[in-house]
Amino acid sequence: MTVYDELVARGLIAQVTDEEEIKDLINNGKATFYIGFDPTADSLHVGHFMALCLMKRLQMAGNKPIALIGGGTGMIGDPSGRTDMRQMMTAETIQHNCDCFKKQMSRFIDFSDGKALMVNNADWLLNLNYVEVLREVGAHFSVNRMLTAECYKQRMEKGLSFLEFNYMIMQSYDFYMLYQKYGCNMQFGGDDQWSNMLGGTELIRRKLGKDAYAMTITLLLNSEGKKMGKTQSGAVWLDPNKTSPFDFYQYWRNVADADVLKCLRMLTFLPLEQIDEMDKWEGAQLNKAKEILAYELTSLVHGEEEAKKAQESAKTLFSAGNAQNMPSVQLEEESFIDGKVDILTMLVNSGLCTSRSDARRTVEQGGATFMGEKVTDIHASYDKELLQKEECVLKRGKKKFCKIEA
Repeated sequence: MTVYDELVARGLIAQVTDEEEIKDLINNGKATFYIGFDPTADSLHVGHFMALCLMKRLQMAGNKPIALIGGGTGMIGDPSGRTDMRQMMTAETIQHNCDCFKKQMSRFIDFSDGKALMVNNADWLLNLNYVEVLREVGAHFSVNRMLTAECYKQRMEKGLSFLEFNYMIMQSYDFYMLYQKYGCNMQFGGDDQWSNMLGGTELIRRKLGKDAYAMTITLLLNSEGKKMGKTQSGAVWLDPNKTSPFDFYQYWRNVADADVLKCLRMLTFLPLEQIDEMDKWEGAQLNKAKEILAYELTSLVHGEEEAKKAQESAKTLFSAGNAQNMPSVQLEEESFIDGKVDILTMLVNSGLCTSRSDARRTVEQGGATFMGEKVTDIHASYDKELLQKEECVLKRGKKKFCKIEA
């Protein structure tokens, strides 16, 4: 099976500009391709995961990835998939986020010996002369065509700022610059980036008379059509300080039955034959498939040792309540009143509940357990001394856990 055929079989490819040319490039290791990452936070998250896995797959096949960090486009903000304008960030915040990205990407991509590049579009975008851009780049874009792009259409009702309207031009200019500077002949991105990517291939054709190619990756959606990687408390991050390896493992361990095989195909590096065998699995066997998924992805992001710890911790937790390696929270002194802390405070401070009213509902509905005992009294409180002596596990429902320390 060729590299391209495997991408198709794994359900990764959404749209391509020229299938035969793209097949030839990536099957023969001739693609120098880029994927852009806007530094809107100090960590990558599950939404970036598929792009990183794709970069790894293609690099393993001899192609050269370029990770483009949007230090320049981050100053504008991508309107794709947004109903509101993104918050403006300072240059210092953007630089800090870029530095964090490289560290995380290095787990997936080999940046040694020119095998891959990481570049920042701030290097060319921030020094552009506005009149020059209008003459050299703006003349090649039709406003009529731009307004038909999906990323703009969904913003027209609430209002699209001129700042954001320029995003497509900036992203297209990136592809144009990367083609000239590094021989970058392909761009990959999420399916919601299709219009922006076509803008880049068209700009290269018009300005340089050369062909460049674009391919979009299927968005990672669950069986309900919602983007994966979001929880009640927010995004599932790749930074262990923002989402612990245990929580990361548990997120994948708890995916819906209908999503587990799709995730195994799209995100893991297990042979397709092995995954196809799991197609026949049902009932309790699907739980085994979820454990395999959770272990493989945790190992990819956090390393094998952390994946083993998370797996063992999950198993012992369900069997014997062992709290080792579980996410933990150290309660601050102000959490205690007269040497005691109440159940609602613990639920909120542990991150298991988003607010005291959420915590109150959880207790009233029988969803809170502390040290193996169901808590039904919203006024229940516990001595600081107890929390210092014992391993105290707080649970919300059956699948969310936290070790409480004082």
